[in-house]
Parts: sequence; C-alpha cells; structure tokens
Amino acid sequence: MKGVWRVDEVRVAEEELMATLPEGTLMRRAATGLATRAAARLGKVYGSRVLLLVGAGNNGGDALYAGASLAGRGAAVEALLLRPERAHTGGLRALLAAGGRAITRVTDLTGGYDLILDGIVGIGGRGGLRPDAVEAVRAATGQREEGARGGRSRCATVIAVDVPSGIDVDTGAVTGEAVQADVTVTFGCLKPGLLVGKGATHAGEVELIDIGLGTYLAQTAPVAWVPEDDDIAGWWPQPEPADDKYSRGVVGIAAGSARYTGAAVLAVSGASAGPAGFVRYAGQAAEYVRRAWPTAVISDAVATAGRVSAWVVGPGLGVDERAWEEVRQVLDAPVPVCVDADGLTLLANRGVDLTGRQAPTVLTPHDREFARFGLGEPGEDRIGAARALAARLGVTVLLKGNRTVVANPTGPVFINPTGTPALASAGTGDVLAGLIGALLAAGLPADRAAIAGAYLHGLAGRYAAERGPVTAIDVAHALRPVINSLLRRTGPSVRWHYVADAGASGPRRDPR
Repeated sequence: MKGVWRVDEVRVAEEELMATLPEGTLMRRAATGLATRAAARLGKVYGSRVLLLVGAGNNGGDALYAGASLAGRGAAVEALLLRPERAHTGGLRALLAAGGRAITRVTDLTGGYDLILDGIVGIGGRGGLRPDAVEAVRAATGQREEGARGGRSRCATVIAVDVPSGIDVDTGAVTGEAVQADVTVTFGCLKPGLLVGKGATHAGEVELIDIGLGTYLAQTAPVAWVPEDDDIAGWWPQPEPADDKYSRGVVGIAAGSARYTGAAVLAVSGASAGPAGFVRYAGQAAEYVRRAWPTAVISDAVATAGRVSAWVVGPGLGVDERAWEEVRQVLDAPVPVCVDADGLTLLANRGVDLTGRQAPTVLTPHDREFARFGLGEPGEDRIGAARALAARLGVTVLLKGNRTVVANPTGPVFINPTGTPALASAGTGDVLAGLIGALLAAGLPADRAAIAGAYLHGLAGRYAAERGPVTAIDVAHALRPVINSLLRRTGPSVRWHYVADAGASGPRRDPR
C-alpha cells in the first residue's frame, strides 16, 4: 500500500529531512533517481539528444542536475531556461561543466530530441502554464495549436519532473495549459494530482523515487492510499477446510427487468467470479440468468429469495414502484448492500436517508449519478467530493472514473490505479457491482470490498483490451484469469515502482 500526501505535508517532511542532511543532498538524490529513470527510457544514453525545460527554483534544479548526469554519459543536452535570472545556480553550473548547453529563446531549439524533461514548475505551482511556458512546450513537443483531440506530433518522450507543470498537485485539476507527460518521475511520495482527475491523464505512467521522506511523512495521515497486488491478494477471502457454500458467503443479486435482462446476467457474472460460495438471483430476468448461470438459485423477488450475506441491488432494475419496493426491502435487510445504477437513481429521487442504516452500504455512482444526490458534479477535487457524499449519506462511496476513488464517512480513502478507458462500455458497471457484492458477502469491510472490486475490475478491463474491443461480457470473462493470476503472483505491483537512489533510504511499504 502506498500513501498519498498533499503538498503541505510534503513540504513539512522535506524541511525536516533536509535539516538532518548536508545542503543539497535531497536534490542530488532526486536528480540521481530522475537521471536513472531517464536513462532507462532512452535505452542508449550516448549520442541521444535531451532537452530540459527549466523553470525557476528547485524543480528546474532537479532537471539541470539530471541533465548534467546524462551529459556526462555522452548525451547532447540542451536546457531552455524560461527564467534565466532565476535558474538554479548549482544545477546550471553542473550542466555546463558536463558539456551541456543553455539557451534562453525558443527559436534556439535545435530539435530532434529523444527525451524532454519538464522541469518548469514543481509542487508549488498554481494554475495553468504561463504564455512563455506554453510556447516553449508547444515548440519542444511539436504540438499544434489548432489540433483536434490528441492532434499533435511528438518526437520525444516527455518525462515530468515530480509533477507535470500546470496541474493542481492537490486535486488533479487542470484549469489552463499543462504539460502532457508520458511519464512522471515523482519524488518521496505519491501526490493526489498524479492519480485523479485530469492531472492523472497528464501524468502518464507514474514512477516513484524514494528519497528518504518516509519516516517524516509517517507523522501525518495520508489523504489517500493506493493499493497494490499484494494488498488485494492479502485481503482476498480464502476458503477454510471446514467451510461450506453458505459459510463462504451468500450474495443476493436484485437486478434486471423485462427490458434490461442483460444487466442481471452481468451482475451475476461478476458475483460468480468472486469469493462467495453461493449466488441467489431475485428479479424479472430469471430465464436469462438460469440459462447463463445454472448454479444461481432463482426467485422472482427479494421477498422470496431466502437468506443472504449481502445484497447487490439496482443494475437494470428500472425506477418504477416495483423496483423501489425491491430496493426498500434490500435496505431493510440487516446485511451489507451494494447499490448501483437504477438503485442509485431511486435513492436520490426519493431522498432516502441512509445514515441510520446499521449494516455497511456501498454506493457506486458515476459523475451524473453523483450529481443527483444534491452535491452537484464531483468537480476537480474528486477525493473531496467522494468524502463529502460519504459523510452526507453515512455510506462508502465508490466514485467511478478512469481513476476510481473509494471514500468512507471517516477513515481512509483509496484510489484505484488499474482503471482503463476501455471500461467505458455499457454493462461493465453491472459486473463490478456483482463482484463487490460477492466480496461483501465473503466478509470484507465495505471500503476494502469496493476498492478490491475496482482494482480487479480494472485489471480485467486491461486484460480484455489487450485482446480486442471491450464489452462487459469480455470483462466478466476476464475476471477469473485475472484473479487467479493475482492470487498466484508474488512481489511488488506492476504499476508503481520504487527506484533506489544513491544515499537514499531503501524501499519501504507504508503501514496500513
């Protein structure tokens, strides 16, 4: 599990660490790690062409020192100084001594770069890029002002130094022009703006370098946690020798209608891939569910379904009085519940107060469903929005998106790192709801069931996308191989990486 901290906490930790170190040590650690990752991206450093976009202050200093290291290994390195009078003196001196070249005008760019380091603005930046920085970024990357969506050509890999310049580091908001990075090499800890909202799309792949902040960051609670493979595998309920199909958990699925029969099948598919031992289906799509899942026990309504350990309610259910009666009965049951899709619409339309519900409740809204609960669209601060709805309703909120956020009324927030745009397809949310329900039925706490479901759902989406266009059926079919692979795999997550720096403390796991 990796912690995520806001800028203020990072600043305090950096100051406390720097007080114990010789001057410049922290920057050298960061620059060494940055140069290591840049060299890995280049493959062959000698003879490569590297451009540094250098702003004022320490972020530019990191880029300059890393550039000096690459120049010392035979790369041709140019530094475009956007604020020449405020360029980091030591970093610039090191670059020039290593054979690098400094320029101050966009017209002096020579082009043909293999790699561009964005060292314009660090974690202290606010708002979009200034006009001179916009001009420099466009010239360096070959970006066309009039280009359509994605309309730019780029001759070099872009690595953001700590954060992509122009994003809001605490929220992921992008209110103006910002650097579009292929990779962000971030120092010390993960920051919210790299993981959620538009900032996450600007960050590209995120690689984390440990520079020794862990002990100091541990003195404050992180704003969020990012799970890894080992965490999800460790949480996954495993059957005991004495277990039977009932003791492993019974998940009830109240979904589907005469019009939306597929939603019921997809929700049961997601539930059947989970750790629960028994699936009950209640609804109007019995014929279709029985055909697809003969192992499910079928009834036509919640009232006649029998005892369950947890319920999923809402996918394809409709919003009429019959549907509302099903939702009401599910919420009256003293078991955990996952409410999705039409169930969310019914709750919002009827102003249902969930704060008095004793059993855990998980809501899974996308942005438009979120807005129906009276808080408006989630906006730029998705972590704050998920927390606000969770606190208002007294539930666990899974706010869907490319980077799904899971929040409790109190306690930790989780950010899912496995999301993929391929999951923006009809019915994939039904599969997710079913999987979360199975995890709840098997005994996971609501927040862990929600984030574990999202994590595996995201991996299944990636797995399916590697094999062609993605439908919800493809995601459902991918869940089993993905889950089996994760449970058998050991070692660190494939998503986030520590890079050990010379003189830096070694990799560590954040306690949970």
